[in-house]
Amino acid sequence: MGSAPATLSPDPRLSRLLRPRSIAVLGAGWAQNVIEQCRRMGFDGPVWPIHPTRAEIAGMPCLRALAELPQAPDAVFIGVNRFATVEVVRELAAMGAGGAICFASGWEEAGEAGLQAQLVAAAGAMPILGPNCYGVINYLDGALLWPDQHGGRRVERGVALISQSSNIVINLTMQARGLPVAYVACLGNAAQVGLAELAGAVLADPRVTALGLYVEGIDDAPAFAALAEAARAAGKGMVVVKSGKTEASRAAAASHTAALAGGGAASSAFLRQAGVAEVDTLGALIEALKILHVHGPGIGARLCSLSCSGGEAGLVADLGATAGVVFEPPTDSQKARLGAVLGPLVTLANPLDYHTFIWGDGPKTEAVFTAMLEGYDAGIFVIDPPRPDRCDPASFEPAIRAIEVAQAVTGRPAFPVASLPENFDEDRAIAMIARGVVPLMGLETALEALVAAQRPAGLAGWRPWGVTPGGEAVLIDEARAKAMLAAAGIAVPKGVTAKGLAALDARGLTAPFALKGLGFAHKTEAGAVRLGVTDPCAEAEMPGARGYLCEEMVTGGLAELLLGIRRDPVYGATLTLGLGGVTAELLADTVTLVAPVTRAEIEAALKGLRLWPLLDGWRGRAKPAVGRAIDAALAMQSMMAADPALQEIEVNPLILTATEAVAVDAVIWRQR
Repeated sequence: MGSAPATLSPDPRLSRLLRPRSIAVLGAGWAQNVIEQCRRMGFDGPVWPIHPTRAEIAGMPCLRALAELPQAPDAVFIGVNRFATVEVVRELAAMGAGGAICFASGWEEAGEAGLQAQLVAAAGAMPILGPNCYGVINYLDGALLWPDQHGGRRVERGVALISQSSNIVINLTMQARGLPVAYVACLGNAAQVGLAELAGAVLADPRVTALGLYVEGIDDAPAFAALAEAARAAGKGMVVVKSGKTEASRAAAASHTAALAGGGAASSAFLRQAGVAEVDTLGALIEALKILHVHGPGIGARLCSLSCSGGEAGLVADLGATAGVVFEPPTDSQKARLGAVLGPLVTLANPLDYHTFIWGDGPKTEAVFTAMLEGYDAGIFVIDPPRPDRCDPASFEPAIRAIEVAQAVTGRPAFPVASLPENFDEDRAIAMIARGVVPLMGLETALEALVAAQRPAGLAGWRPWGVTPGGEAVLIDEARAKAMLAAAGIAVPKGVTAKGLAALDARGLTAPFALKGLGFAHKTEAGAVRLGVTDPCAEAEMPGARGYLCEEMVTGGLAELLLGIRRDPVYGATLTLGLGGVTAELLADTVTLVAPVTRAEIEAALKGLRLWPLLDGWRGRAKPAVGRAIDAALAMQSMMAADPALQEIEVNPLILTATEAVAVDAVIWRQR
C-alpha cells in the first residue's frame, strides 16, 4: 500500500521557464501586453519582441525571426495562431530555449485532431505550458509571460496559485485581502506539463510557502498524491477548489454505488486521503492560503472565539456548528483569570462575549486575550475596524494590538476576523501579515478556512491505484456473483438456481424464500424480486428473467448496509459504504473512499455516518456485526485488486445480524 516518501526538489526542466533571465515574445497585441507587464513589474533581463513585419512593439525594436536572437531565450511567450505555434516550438526546441507558453486556442477542444500531438512532438524535451494557456507570473523576480492585466505586486515570498481556468486565476490576483502571491500559473490543455509536475516545480522554490489550486480535473492522481506528501514534508500546505462536482452525478447509474459516488464524492475522498485541504469558494481559498503562508499546515482544531458582542458570539457559535467547529469551554483556571479582569457580569464561555467593560484599556484587553488563547490551539477575535475613509478607527487599536500580544505571548495563532470581508482594509492586512498575524475577512469564510487549515496529514506513502483501461462491461448474473463473493470469504444466503420456475428444487432450503429473476441490474425496479415465498414453483414467471435464484431469507437482521467498489477513470477505484437497502439513495448516508484503504479507515468512515448510532447499539438495541461488514469491504477490495477486469462490485443490502454480515443482493460488472 505504501510508496517511498516523495520530496520536493527543484525541477531543472522547468526552472528556466518559471524563473527566466531572458524572455522572447512572439505576436503583436498580446505580445505588447507581455512586454508592458514585464516593464511594470521591474523585470531586469532582456525582453526580445519578434515579429516579421513590425519595426517595434511597446517601444522596443523587433527582431524579424527567431534566428536573429542573440542567445537561446529562457522563456518564450508564443502569441501566434495554432498552426504557426507548432513550427515556432520546433525551432525553439532546436535552439535550446528553456520553455514556452503556447497561448493559442483551437486544438483538440476545437476538433483539430492530432494537432496537439504534433505540438508535443515538436517540443521534444523542451517544456511547454498549454496550449490554450494564459501563461505564468513570477512576482518574486518580476518575470511575466502574461498577456493581460493582473492585480499582484512584487513580493519576496508568498503562495503559488495554479489554475485550469485563466479567468478564475486573474480574478484571484485582484484580491484585496493581503495575500502575498509569489507565482501565478495556468495549465491550459496540459498537453505536456501536467498539474503535479507544474505544482511541484513552483513548490520547490524555497520562497513559496503554500499552494492554492483551482482544479477542473486531476490528470495523474498517484503523482498528485506524491506531491501532496512531499509538500507536507516540506511544511507547505495545499488548498484546492475542485469544480465540476455535479458533472460526475450525470454518469449512467447502473448501480446505487455509481449514483452515490458521483457529485464530487470521489474527488473529495481523494483529496482528503491525500491530505489536501478542499474548500468550496474562492474566498475560503484565499483565507486558507493566508493561514498556511504564515503558520503552515495543521494549526490545530481546538479553537476559541472572543468578541465584545453577544450577537457576534452567537453568530460564531451558529456558523461554527455548520463548519464543524466545536468550541470547548474554558478551564476553571482560565475562568479564574478571566473573571478577575472581566468581573461578575460577564459569562465566561466559549465563544466569549467579553463585553465593553475593558474596551480601550490595552493592558486589561491583553490580559483577557492572552488568558483565553493560551488554553486553545488558536483563537478567533471578531473585530471590524471602522472604515478609515469615513470614520476614525483609533479606538480599535488597543484591541488589535492585544490580539498581536496574545499571539506573541502564547505562541498560538491569533486571528483577527472581520464579520464582513470589506471591513478590514488591504493595507492593514498586508502590514499585519508581515508581522506574522493573519487577519481573516468574512466570518463564515474564515471558519471554512480555519477548518481547511486543520486538515490532518494523509497516510504516509498512500497512492491510489492506477487507472485501468476501460472497455465494455457485462453484468454477471447474481448466482455467479454470489459464488465469487463466497469464494472471497463473504457470507451469502443458501440458495438454488434453475432456468425456469418449475425446475427450482428448494427441498434443501428452509422457507420463507427470496425469489429473484436473474439478469437484472436493478431487480426491485424490474419487479424481479419476491420475498416471503413459500413455494417458488407456484409463482408467476418474471418477464425478461434469464433464470431464477431461490434463497433462504436472512433472519435476525439488525441493520442493512451498502458496500460498493468500482473502477474510477481518474482515481483508480472508489469504495462506497453506508446505510443500504432499497432506500439507499433516498437516505444518501454514505461515504466514499479511494482504494486502497485500511481496516481503520473503513471503521472511521462508518463512524462518520449520520446514522452510525444505529450500528452502535442505539438506545440499548443489539449491536450488529460491523466488524464482519468491514471484513466484507476488505474482501471486495482484494477481489478488485486481484482481477483488473472487474469493473464494479456492489452488495446492497449487506444484512448485519449479531454475528454475521450476509450479502443478500449482489451485482458484479466485469469487462469482456
